[in-house]
Amino acid sequence: MELNKRQTEILEIVKMDGPITGEQIAERLNLVRATIRPDLAILTMAGYLDARPRVGYFYSGKKTVQSVADSMIGMKVGDFQSIPVVVADTVSVYDAICQMFLEDVGTLFVIDKSSNLSGVLSRKDLLRTSLGNNELEKIPVHVIMTRMPNITYCKKQDTLLYAAQKMIDQQIDSLPVVIEKEEGLEVVGRITKTNITAAFLSLAEDHEL
Repeated sequence: MELNKRQTEILEIVKMDGPITGEQIAERLNLVRATIRPDLAILTMAGYLDARPRVGYFYSGKKTVQSVADSMIGMKVGDFQSIPVVVADTVSVYDAICQMFLEDVGTLFVIDKSSNLSGVLSRKDLLRTSLGNNELEKIPVHVIMTRMPNITYCKKQDTLLYAAQKMIDQQIDSLPVVIEKEEGLEVVGRITKTNITAAFLSLAEDHEL
């Protein structure tokens, strides 16, 4: 990993005077704390720095890639999932488009009359259907959705690394989080690329001083 000039300066300050708080580091650089927050997060994530609440940042040496991965491996989907946005399989494409914009999401999860996962709708699905079609109110979403068993999903106990790999493999932006039941899959959450990015950054920000 190649550090930029400011990150290198921060590292030298911590090496000489650590433990030192984020505010003190910022003051040395004539900057505000918020400006260097991303740099501190990167340096902590990469293993150059460690931090202790009410103590400060201190130099820990460069950790191996495996060491950083070990810190991530325990992070579970259930701890970082967000609320799913679901629609019934009987709603129209028009209503689904409205729901997607109102909720500001890129994916809708479709449930059947038993409230089990039956499909997934992406922005691409809705856009493809709406182009040149003036009767969106008459088309139910079950006609255009991706159906089981072609739906990629995860469970609360899965790791974030597992979920991230699934998203990369399938080139999708989110996964439904489900509970397996005898009658089907119950949608209990969603995990997105944004959730995962925020979770990995929290490895550093949990120690923010």
